[in-house]
Amino acid sequence: MKELRSLYRKDELQDNAVELLKKLIEIPSFSKDEFNTSVEIENFFKKHQIPAKRFKNNIWAVNKSFDVFKPSILLNTHHDTVKPNKAYTLDPFLPIEKDGKLFGLGSNDAGASLVSMAQVFLYFYEKEDLKYNLIIALTAEEEISGFDGIEALYPQLPNIDFAIVGEPTQMNLAIAEKGLLVIDGEMKGTPSHAAHPNEDNSIVKCMEDLQNILNYKFPKVSDYLGEIKITLSGINAGIQHNVVPESCTFTLDVRVTDEYSNKEVFEIIQSEMKSALTARSFRLNSSKIELDHPFVKAGLEIGRTIYGSPTSSDQAIIPCTSVKIGPGDSRRSHTADEYIYIDEIREGIEIYIKILEKIL
Repeated sequence: MKELRSLYRKDELQDNAVELLKKLIEIPSFSKDEFNTSVEIENFFKKHQIPAKRFKNNIWAVNKSFDVFKPSILLNTHHDTVKPNKAYTLDPFLPIEKDGKLFGLGSNDAGASLVSMAQVFLYFYEKEDLKYNLIIALTAEEEISGFDGIEALYPQLPNIDFAIVGEPTQMNLAIAEKGLLVIDGEMKGTPSHAAHPNEDNSIVKCMEDLQNILNYKFPKVSDYLGEIKITLSGINAGIQHNVVPESCTFTLDVRVTDEYSNKEVFEIIQSEMKSALTARSFRLNSSKIELDHPFVKAGLEIGRTIYGSPTSSDQAIIPCTSVKIGPGDSRRSHTADEYIYIDEIREGIEIYIKILEKIL
């Protein structure tokens, strides 16, 4: 195990993290098509003589001295990516290191978190007498909130007491995260010739209904997530200029705070609207961790800040207390010529270790 122990030096952890990230960037891993990156992750664990398990395209492992009688901490992030947009000027699958940056699809979201967590797990893997077990799960389908990612894997894992979710947060602690509720709606009306009077125009009625809900203010405001945000993200009606359509359909994107459940928000929206509404799912609820949690306190002690995250992640479907923290900047996610600073990977590894050493 001499080679493995040498990896405890933090400079080598960074080098190994960058090497692994470059390999992952080279492999397309769109949601539902992550098998090849899952194999690369398996190879990483094999290289370091760590027994890893597979469930679908999810790879997971436990620390060497795992003890069923101890509580467990989960390190979780994803290896799937969105598809590259047309604004890319670089090859999204060619890792390019330039000016302290590593370019490539998934480098920021969430490749940097993945390789940092992998090295942190390696750092703690052989340590004995830890207060907690450490489990790592590198999972699929996060970008589409799919059913075959962490949601499918979670029942296969040992009991989890706390989860650390790797997403680009500039290594600050997202102690609350907005949930996501997508609502499809339809306003019915009376079809007619456009030349004749029609007091039951579905489009006009829908516009009035939508204006009402877009101006609505939910009574409770979250300390860290602010107000619930409702966005009209799609609308469709009519195919001919001289025909008033019988219905107008639309889609609302609702970002829910920790003050409400998704079902509560849906019921309030429906009570304020005349349109018929259907929620696509209630499963992506908001999350929150208390300020006195040991991980949060440890993070604050080493100078990290806390905030509420407007973006959703696998936190929404992990059924235990969790926090979101990882290297990179969320504003770079899903953008053209995505990149991560090499120093952000180094910092990510160091901060994960510093916080965990305070509680492990």
